[in-house]
Amino acid sequence: MGTLELKVLRTRNGEFSPTVFERYQRNEQALLASMLEMYVSGLSTRKVSKIVEELCGKSVSKSFVSSLTEQLAPMVNEWQNRSLSDKHYPYLMTDVLYIKIREDHRVLSKSCHIAIGITDEGDREIIGFMIQNEESDDTWSLFFDYLKDRGLQGTKLIISDAHKGLVAAIRKSFTNASWQRCQVHFLRNILSSIPKKNSKPFREAVKAIFKFTDIDRARTAKNTLIDEFIDQPKCAKACETLDNGFEDAFQYTVIGNGHNRLKSTNLLERLNQEVRRREKIIRIFPNRASANRLIGAILMDLPDEWLSSTRKYIKFDQ
Repeated sequence: MGTLELKVLRTRNGEFSPTVFERYQRNEQALLASMLEMYVSGLSTRKVSKIVEELCGKSVSKSFVSSLTEQLAPMVNEWQNRSLSDKHYPYLMTDVLYIKIREDHRVLSKSCHIAIGITDEGDREIIGFMIQNEESDDTWSLFFDYLKDRGLQGTKLIISDAHKGLVAAIRKSFTNASWQRCQVHFLRNILSSIPKKNSKPFREAVKAIFKFTDIDRARTAKNTLIDEFIDQPKCAKACETLDNGFEDAFQYTVIGNGHNRLKSTNLLERLNQEVRRREKIIRIFPNRASANRLIGAILMDLPDEWLSSTRKYIKFDQ
């Protein structure tokens, strides 16, 4: 029929409202919810506006879609600050994702700190994120304090890369926990210091070490490799890097019973890729609040597959 212009009766105190509109408002709320879902799934405000116009024959401005996303703020805030005290998270995986935010007409790089906790039962859960100005000892300490203030407890092992500020904050914030250096990052650091030409025997020997899930056998293999290659100038630096970082790279064999999923931050890297896939469409967030809303909504939505799975992320021996 097209658009109907309706004149709605009003009373002076504003208490009167025709009941005829109530049942149609449910359809409107469903449409608005669908628009939010499209936005969180990775569509730009321009694309959402275009789809709504094609479906409904009514144009919706980009600014309206942007204002609609503000409804996400209280939901994200509640999820972001929920209590963690009802569970124990013996294993904590953490990393940083860099995003661009506009501030005072300038485009600035900001750090988004993200943490995944793994429970005693072997379930994984995104337990928090925080957007800050940089990645440093202070910002990581603030992030860990935020997690502990919400009830984070029972942490025995923290898995991360070897960023100096992060490692210092872990040592300070989790005095009774061990640090597991991500083996993927560590192996990359070792091999980057050796030329690719004529280095195949050394590379294969190093990679073989990281296949061990017993620290004593890995340590023996490491010492054998160093004895064999340390006197070769092109291998000296790589041997030194391996020797210095070995113990931290194999803590999961002691604390985590050798579970392979605890030796690297691969789980978090995949999570970051999903956030990045949606964030690339935005490119530059207009402000920090909008970045917090979208990233929070994405992180709230992503674990649905984890929750629906009947399999544990890590199966602990009973």
